[in-house]
Amino acid sequence: MSLLFTIFVLVFLTQLISWIGQAALLELVYGLYLRVFHTATEAKQRKLKADLLTLKAELLRTSAQDQFAKWAKLRRNVDKGLAELEKFNGEIATRRTAFSMQFKTAVWVLTTGLQFGIGWWYRKEAVFWLPPGWFGPLGWWLALPFAPAGSVSVGVWQMACKRVLVVGERVVKELSSGAQLRVIPSGQY
Repeated sequence: MSLLFTIFVLVFLTQLISWIGQAALLELVYGLYLRVFHTATEAKQRKLKADLLTLKAELLRTSAQDQFAKWAKLRRNVDKGLAELEKFNGEIATRRTAFSMQFKTAVWVLTTGLQFGIGWWYRKEAVFWLPPGWFGPLGWWLALPFAPAGSVSVGVWQMACKRVLVVGERVVKELSSGAQLRVIPSGQY
């Protein structure tokens, strides 16, 4: 795969994650993670909640004055179930926090870290060459920081790709919101 296309795909992936939102992506991936790797945990939590609701309903139906022994036993069972559920929820929250940190690290490495790495590795190479004289004396700017003069560097190509994707996003949002694009007649700027 060419350097030009690799950088574009990488910048597009970064922008796509930005558009979707890292939090929404985390929720989706965490839900899949739970369903694939922790089905027993999820089932145990659901069962514990259902048992607790059943015990609470039975406790509410029992009179504390008329049937005190039964009511006290149900109350102890409800308190024990709540304590167990709270402990279980704490373990799940800890697992979720750890997963969140790992996910955010992976997203950063696969997007921003890879962009830095590719930018550093190919810092002296041209992504593509410009025809001589297209930009006159300003052609050197497109080669910054280390690419040969007359070429487009990795950093400039990344900035250009990101800019095109951001402008494309705005156009799509304008079109999807139903707003009319204002057309400027030629000759009038």
